Amino acid sequence: MIKEMIPVETTPLVLHFGQTLRLSDDEYFELCQLNKDLRIERTVEGDIIIMPPTGGESGRINFSLAVAFGAWAERDGTGVGFDSSTEFALPNGAKRSPDVAWVKRSRWNALTAEEREKFPPLCPDFVVEIRSRTDSLKTLQAKMEEYIANGAALGWLIDPLEKRVHVYRPHELAQVLENPAAISGESILRGFTLDLQRLWN
Repeated sequence: MIKEMIPVETTPLVLHFGQTLRLSDDEYFELCQLNKDLRIERTVEGDIIIMPPTGGESGRINFSLAVAFGAWAERDGTGVGFDSSTEFALPNGAKRSPDVAWVKRSRWNALTAEEREKFPPLCPDFVVEIRSRTDSLKTLQAKMEEYIANGAALGWLIDPLEKRVHVYRPHELAQVLENPAAISGESILRGFTLDLQRLWN
């Protein structure tokens, strides 16, 4: 008898290179281009992280957030929004792909055409990471702190499992909101409010 296969998310594959095998930025970009079906990140230490495909529930939440945020970004016009397939070259050397990102238009316009085509060499002004069932909360918290340390003005770590939102701002401890109905983009994202009940349900 064939048992029904239930798809589950798996943990990331981490390849440790060390300093002696560290790829240059151009070599790393070429590696990603040769493996476009994979979602790859690189830590500040040079480790390569191969992210697993998103499961159905995480994909639903990511899509709902992207639609809501994208509609606001198009209306607002003061910045440029990005989905989870966009990778940024952070000032500390790490290469990261937030689930949602936003960059002020003046900063985006200051980049060259080549910089826009490759991994933009900046940290987004606003980032979102969404926790899936197999994500380590500690690992995601460290990523959020890395974004803030590299110049992000606001970050949300959305945890649908616990119905919590961890809000990150420069020079402040993370604020944890318990089952909030909505969350505001504050002065960074003027006029944007995310209805979290649509994500939880």
